[in-house]
Amino acid sequence: MNIQSFIQYIRFEKRFSAHTVKAYQSDLEQFGKYLLSTYEVSESSEVNHPMIRSWMVSLMESGVSSRSINRKITTLKTFFKFQLRKQEVIINPMLKVQAPKSSKRLPVFIDQSKMEILFDSNNFGDGLDSLRDLLVLELLYSTGMRLSELIGLTDKSVDPFQCQVKVLGKRNKERIIPFTNKLKSVILKYVEERKKIFPNASSFFVTDSGKPMYPKFVYRIVTRRLSEVTTLDKKSPHVLRHTFATHMLNNGADINSVKELLGHANLSATQVYTHNTIEKLKKVYKQAHPRA
Repeated sequence: MNIQSFIQYIRFEKRFSAHTVKAYQSDLEQFGKYLLSTYEVSESSEVNHPMIRSWMVSLMESGVSSRSINRKITTLKTFFKFQLRKQEVIINPMLKVQAPKSSKRLPVFIDQSKMEILFDSNNFGDGLDSLRDLLVLELLYSTGMRLSELIGLTDKSVDPFQCQVKVLGKRNKERIIPFTNKLKSVILKYVEERKKIFPNASSFFVTDSGKPMYPKFVYRIVTRRLSEVTTLDKKSPHVLRHTFATHMLNNGADINSVKELLGHANLSATQVYTHNTIEKLKKVYKQAHPRA
């Protein structure tokens, strides 16, 4: 299957994030290999819905989760809509394909008391690497920004005097997120120290060698630091985004405000965090009500 024109379309016209473009390309290349090896089909015009269903079954049998399969189905739906518009296919083979039901998973988050222990323990130090680690965790937890948004920060993005940060989210949508005065002092201290050691740094966050920070580097920082306060299996930057949203709602924040802070396009994406709030209410109810 020729997918290059489609990749160009979602990258430049639809403005999908680099991460999403990479995932779509990987899905389509995987599907293309399956078609070639199983059916000796190489053109999208030859694809029919039984072939797609067969691929789904093979994915299930190999242990791929329904969540991941649903994402691949989304990829194919977007691809064949594009092909139909370009008249590369006459009939959309996805019309008769149903996605498998996936169980709803509640977002994993860290208890508020544990986050307080992490930031109040004062074991970060004053060197540039220690200040950077602290600021990475503080920004992820205090703003709920995505990993890609954190890495994309520049000095112009962060305004410590207005106590706000401008991030570039999905589909190149900008939003402004406020932060606390306490975080302002950490930012000023970090920038001052970074300019001393790496005066020509091209990005806001840098590695130990002064190069722009990359995803795996952030993962290592987050995993190492969160291991100090939690035994959760998942200790990723996205867990801090979940934690931010859950704690905001638990402490009375309006769901629409949280939606705007997270940069969600739809309220339904934010509503998943209310389940954690309800679970907390149930726990309080069971502990406090005499007949619970």
